[in-house]
Amino acid sequence: MSTRRNFLLPIMLALLGGCTGLSSPQGTSPNLYVLDAQPTVPPSPVKRNLILTVNMPQANPGFETSQIAYLRQPHQLNYFVKSRWKDSPTRMLQPLLWQALQQSTGFNAVTLTASSIPADVRLDTVLVRLQQDFTTRPSRVHITLQTQLFDLRTRRVLSIRQFDATEDADAENAYGGVTAANRLVQHMLGDITEFCITATGEK
Repeated sequence: MSTRRNFLLPIMLALLGGCTGLSSPQGTSPNLYVLDAQPTVPPSPVKRNLILTVNMPQANPGFETSQIAYLRQPHQLNYFVKSRWKDSPTRMLQPLLWQALQQSTGFNAVTLTASSIPADVRLDTVLVRLQQDFTTRPSRVHITLQTQLFDLRTRRVLSIRQFDATEDADAENAYGGVTAANRLVQHMLGDITEFCITATGEK
């Protein structure tokens, strides 16, 4: 009898150990990605005698998150499980917009909304979409930004413009989409800067 117990004991311990391992698997941290496109904005030939402030961008529902969005079929938004943005795209966009506008030298000063310096004009931005579309091959990244310039002195909207662009992903995964998104953002930073300088000069 004791021999049988000695034979069964290691098996029971092994089974218990296996169950314990299944009940508490070790998790893995997700891959974290950033929007860090460096603006390549040439100096503007004109300079507005204005202080422009860059408001914190807002986002449409589904895109106000650090999750990376993608489509497998139309109208159905999904998110990568093992890949995330390091922060929400809107929070990463604000300093990039500020840097691009600063680089243009098209204004007396460019501030962020948290600044104590009173501004003349405010740039409002809404992230309408930022998603990788797998319904095409190769997959494509689609980004849409809605921008508005608001005159803080007269309390009126100066101009509204929507920027919309797509770019083929480098690979059929989250990283391929992230690199394409950064290329799109880099291009849009120049377009938005030009929009701000032009719109603030219109009568």
